Amino acid sequence: MSETTQNTLEEGPPALPLTLNVQFTKDLSFEVPHGASIFATLEDAPQISVAIDANANRLSEEGVYEVSLSIKVDAVETPKQNQTSGRTVFITELVYCAVVSLNNPPEELVEPILLVEVPRLIFPYARNIISEVTRDGGFPPVVLQPIDFVSLWQNKQAQQAAQTQTEVGHA
Repeated sequence: MSETTQNTLEEGPPALPLTLNVQFTKDLSFEVPHGASIFATLEDAPQISVAIDANANRLSEEGVYEVSLSIKVDAVETPKQNQTSGRTVFITELVYCAVVSLNNPPEELVEPILLVEVPRLIFPYARNIISEVTRDGGFPPVVLQPIDFVSLWQNKQAQQAAQTQTEVGHA
């Protein structure tokens, strides 16, 4: 093995310019709008919809940020033949956050680190909270599938670009 290869193996991959200081539940809500009656009358598995968003806010000039991962899960009863929509079975909303420090990353990497890498790191904890709260609420646990945070970030950028184009067009 060459000396260069040996040095590379000992050093390992380059470290992220990121320190995860703390993670915490900022907001958590679980609601069963129809109370106990939903348990007595629910016949089929509800339709589950999930909405996820990631945001970052600078907390200090020293590169400290709060990154929030917002997850909303709606479970709706399948409508009966004479209904246009089913009853809401449950709603859960979670805002799970991390406080991170960035250690002088290149400017073009700040946004991807904050809106892709940090959400990817904290997602397993948020997924566990959603699973446990739905199970503890009396329903089968909702286990969220892995999220492609790169696509989420790219879609958000495209929406912002489209909104900017619209605003410029109307000015």
